[in-house]
Amino acid sequence: MSAPALPSSSVRAQLKATALDAARVAGSILTDAARNGFRVEYKDTVNLVTDADYRSEQAVIEVIRKTFPAHRILGEEGGAQSGSDPEYQWVIDPLDGTTNFAHGFPAYCVSIGVEYRSTCILGVVLDPTRQELFSAETGQGAFLNGTPLQVSRTPTLDRALLVTGFAYDIRVSAQNNLDNFSRFALTAQGVRRTGTAALDLCYVAAGRFDGFWELKLHPWDTAAGLVILREAGGRVTDFKGTPYSIYEPSIVASNGLIHEEMLDILRRT
Repeated sequence: MSAPALPSSSVRAQLKATALDAARVAGSILTDAARNGFRVEYKDTVNLVTDADYRSEQAVIEVIRKTFPAHRILGEEGGAQSGSDPEYQWVIDPLDGTTNFAHGFPAYCVSIGVEYRSTCILGVVLDPTRQELFSAETGQGAFLNGTPLQVSRTPTLDRALLVTGFAYDIRVSAQNNLDNFSRFALTAQGVRRTGTAALDLCYVAAGRFDGFWELKLHPWDTAAGLVILREAGGRVTDFKGTPYSIYEPSIVASNGLIHEEMLDILRRT
């Protein structure tokens, strides 16, 4: 497969600097809200949102617009915003792990990805509770607070620590991931559930998890983490093993060594 087209080095530097600035501003908003309080609303019985989600997303957009006013933006809360430059799109999750955040469980983050000509080329994920900043650019490697990342070398599924998640419609949908969870729980060394797909991808990139799978995700869940994991040497596909797109709902991500074993589990019905 040929290498993806990339913007000039100067533009890439501007993109990265803007993404980092936006993530830090949003992270400060989340930290302040966690300390001083926030409002909770319900989109439905299970799916909630806080005013911190909205304020974080707006802050990210304002930072982006200062430098790149013509770029398109896709945010979890605000949806799609058009721009006169069709080559670029920012994909934002201003608070990935909202349920965790609302309950005071310290596993949530800001996730910012950049698409260039429909390919994700930049990812920044900030965990404000641990001050962990994950970042990656296509062809430039992945980093955690400036230290290079590398996926694990766990060779087989029975020695692997996996992570997954469950969609908000788990109570009403037959496609709820519980069957896959059961099979992996009986095969892998362990399975965890953090409640934040962006951090799950980053943790696979960092070697903290060996593999991750999930159904019913959205572009903002994976746009940044996808770049970070790939640049750390990981493999990402859909459940059929074909190349992954952030516009596909299901994902399998791993250190590469256990990927085929994971796909074999997911192919069982």
